Order: sequence, then structure tokens, then C-alpha cells
Amino acid sequence: MHGTGVPLATPFDESGALDEESLSDLVEWVEARGADFLVPCGSTSEAPLMSPEERTRVIERVADEANAPVLAGTGYAGYAQTIAATETAAEAGADAALVVTPYYYPHAQSTLESYYRRLADESPLPIYLYSVPPFTRVTLEPKAAGALSEHENVVGMKDSSGDMTAFQRIHTLAGDDFDLLVGAGSVYASALDAGASGGILALANVVPERASEVYRRHAAGDDDRARELNAALVELNRAVTERYGIPGLKAAMRDRGAPAGYARAPFERVDEAARDELNGLVEEALSVE
Repeated sequence: MHGTGVPLATPFDESGALDEESLSDLVEWVEARGADFLVPCGSTSEAPLMSPEERTRVIERVADEANAPVLAGTGYAGYAQTIAATETAAEAGADAALVVTPYYYPHAQSTLESYYRRLADESPLPIYLYSVPPFTRVTLEPKAAGALSEHENVVGMKDSSGDMTAFQRIHTLAGDDFDLLVGAGSVYASALDAGASGGILALANVVPERASEVYRRHAAGDDDRARELNAALVELNRAVTERYGIPGLKAAMRDRGAPAGYARAPFERVDEAARDELNGLVEEALSVE
């Protein structure tokens, strides 16, 4: 997976039911605006709020509709659920599996290594590690990630720590053949400078064309412009991740005409003041020359 990946928001209707028709339309919407690959059933997709059956339906629908590669989120807190979901994702047409660190209970780095090695041994799909300590309170450390990169079926990692020192260490330990993807949109250009293969960015649900342009500028050797564009996205990124979260992200998407649907309970909708602020930030991001 290279370039800009979209951790695809999952459209739910106002009652909270999965809206598969809107999901198909959303795939088309983000692909038309430059998405390089799609990531259903991740954190931004509200995967923890979906049943296993719903996750399967989402992956099937995205795989059927997408022209781009599909990296499906298959991680659960336990091994049995994770390997079952990974096998199901393969049957549904996913190209690879993004597997979050086991969460809820604390685990030693050696335990995480053993978990991922066993999964990689048994998985029918290539495995991408996923460390997102802001949500899980579990960090896959650089040494563990580097060791796991030696497994032939562990092909990449999404690092959402926002820690650029750790990111650079992972890149050094894992090498250039390992698909190291950043999950923090505010440091996208910096991560590309540090050797990232691309990013999986919540921001790319709202302004996929802008997030993709950061990558394209960097790939073309225009690093200064990539950093300038990324700097113009920082406040919008903060708004749709740290400040207003998924309800804010979906509100901004709807106001752009994207078929994002609504966030599931216990999330609540953002108020009009927040929507006005988000609209202003989107307009600023799209107006940058």
C-alpha cells in the first residue's frame, strides 16, 4: 500500500442502521478525488461499534465497488476473533489486513510479537501492523515492529502515535521494503520526508484531493510544497480528529456532499457552531493555491 489511504467512514442512517448504498457511493466519491487505497473497518470507520457480520458486509461492499486496493481492518482484542475476521476479509475480497494491537489488557512487547507472528503464520492475507496508542493505550515499540518486519507475511505498519522519533526508528529498523504508513495527518509531509510509504488519514475522508496532493508533491520531489500544503491542513485535521472526532468528520463530509451518513451512538451530533467552524476550515483547505 503506497500513497494516500482513506480510513473509510461507515455511513449509518439516522437510526444507526448500516447504509450500504451510501457506502458504495462514498467509495466512488473518495476514489474520484484521488484516494490511492481504501481502509474499511478501521478506527475512523467506527469498527468497534459494528458487529462482526456488519464488518463483513462493509468489507464485501467496499471490495466489490473499489478500483483501488482494499486494506481491511480485522483486529479485535482477542486472537480467535482476529484470525476469524482476517479469514473472512480474505473471502470478502480484501487485499491485505490491518490488525490493531490487542487492547483492553496491557501486554508486554514480547507478547505482542508472539501474537503477530502467530497471526502472520496463519493469515491468508498479508498483515499490516497497527499501533494507535491514543485509542488503545497500547504501543507497538520500534524494536518489536522491526523484528516483526522480518516475517515474510508482515508487510507493513500503520503508526498513529504521532511520534516522529519513533516513526523514524521503525523505518530504520524495518527498512525500505516495509510499507510504513503514518496515521497522523498533521505530520504527513514530515513522515514522507522520513521515509513513509504513504498515510492512512482520517482527514482524507473530508478533503481526499488535498491529502493526496501532499503525497503527489512529495513523490514529484517538491518537498517544500508538500510541507506547505500539509501545514494548511493541520487545523482541519485537529478539528476532525482531536476536537470534534467522528461526528465532526461526518458533518464536514456531509456538508461537502459526501454520503457519509451519521455517527453511531454513543456519539452525538456536533452543534451548528461546530459545523460552521468545520465548513470554514474545509473552505480554507480547498482554497490553498
